[in-house]
Amino acid sequence: MVHAFTFFGGLYNRASLMIPGVLNAHGVDFVWLALLFVALAGSFTSTIYLAMTLIATVRHVRRARVARAAAAATPPSSLPPVTIFKPVHGMEDQLAANLESFFLQDYPDYEVIFGVRDRDNPAAKIAEETRARYPHIPSRLIVSGPPVWPNAKIFSLDKMIASSSRSYFIISDSDVRVAPDFLRNTIPPLLDPKVGLITCLYRGIPASDFWSWLEALGLSVEMSSGVMVADMVEGMRFALGPAMAVRRDAIDAIGGIAVVADHYADDFELGNRIWAKGFKVILSHHIVHNVLTHRSPLRTLGDQLRWMKSTRYSRPLGHAGTGLTYATPFGILGLIAGGALGHWQLGIGLLALAGLNRMIQSVVVGWGVARDPRSVWLCWLYPLRDFFGFIVWALSYTSREFYWRGETYRFGKGGRIAPLERPGASAGGGT
Repeated sequence: MVHAFTFFGGLYNRASLMIPGVLNAHGVDFVWLALLFVALAGSFTSTIYLAMTLIATVRHVRRARVARAAAAATPPSSLPPVTIFKPVHGMEDQLAANLESFFLQDYPDYEVIFGVRDRDNPAAKIAEETRARYPHIPSRLIVSGPPVWPNAKIFSLDKMIASSSRSYFIISDSDVRVAPDFLRNTIPPLLDPKVGLITCLYRGIPASDFWSWLEALGLSVEMSSGVMVADMVEGMRFALGPAMAVRRDAIDAIGGIAVVADHYADDFELGNRIWAKGFKVILSHHIVHNVLTHRSPLRTLGDQLRWMKSTRYSRPLGHAGTGLTYATPFGILGLIAGGALGHWQLGIGLLALAGLNRMIQSVVVGWGVARDPRSVWLCWLYPLRDFFGFIVWALSYTSREFYWRGETYRFGKGGRIAPLERPGASAGGGT
């Protein structure tokens, strides 16, 4: 500490020798000193964020223990009939196993409804094959046809919901795999009429490529951290798309699923609008698996950018503040600035602090919450994932366009999207 004060005092004395308006060698010190202050500030904010994450983790684990016991104590006779909605589009790694997991539920009464644009979609064949293997589970396939709303998934979901007479729903992405007790744990909280939606954290399951492993770490650690902190600070006011449990009356209260058809972040909008109508949105104790598909590095970057841009337009202030939660970029900046000023020990210390910060987060959140063993033995890799996340965050401010399911879209105000080439793209589906 004494060394740091001596260092900054020396720099101040050197800088005070500068003649105003005259550029000399000491001016370079001002640049590096400013960058070092940025690195110190970022190290401070990311450390504060780590502390908040640790507190939020303890809070979540305690609440999860109570919720798990309450779900186990719910008598099967009180469990309502459920409809599981699974929109599918295109082939994905382990798609058959993902879909099959929803037919293996330890639950008294449920049905599965798949939704596709057309029967020629390769995912439709996998869905039909899965249905044929479990004839005792009521299921069907809804063909929506070409979408006329900006969000094709919501266009399909609207038709799927209309085909069900039940009041308790699961809405889940095709790349999600669940345990047999998934319904048994997510439906009971909805028996409380004040609760409108339950949303789940998820563990990333990587494909075989390196970038997939980094992305999976981000899902298990970075995503879980942000959601738990948000829940702790202001309560759940949004939902996560991979797996949501919701009641029909909550969807009806917001005007139907079509009201989010103009948004890419339909999950965020759905949860936020249900919360705004006075229902509780609850973060479940149950963890689902998000199974990743092998993609090229550029495709991975494109997908990450799409999600980041979505957050930028859906929650602009929160997204801007996210830049202060990363640790590795500020550690690297501190190393460079400290070295340029001749104080390598300080620079190395800042980088080491950043690395330790992210490794602690990886172990505590990734294992303590998501139960992802990779987050423990790959905790040394998480600082790299943190740096990659910062780069994607910065790039999210570079454009409004993104690529999704074979089509190009553009973000507008409030996170609304518009397809750029699809015929009939101007037909809106929400308000």
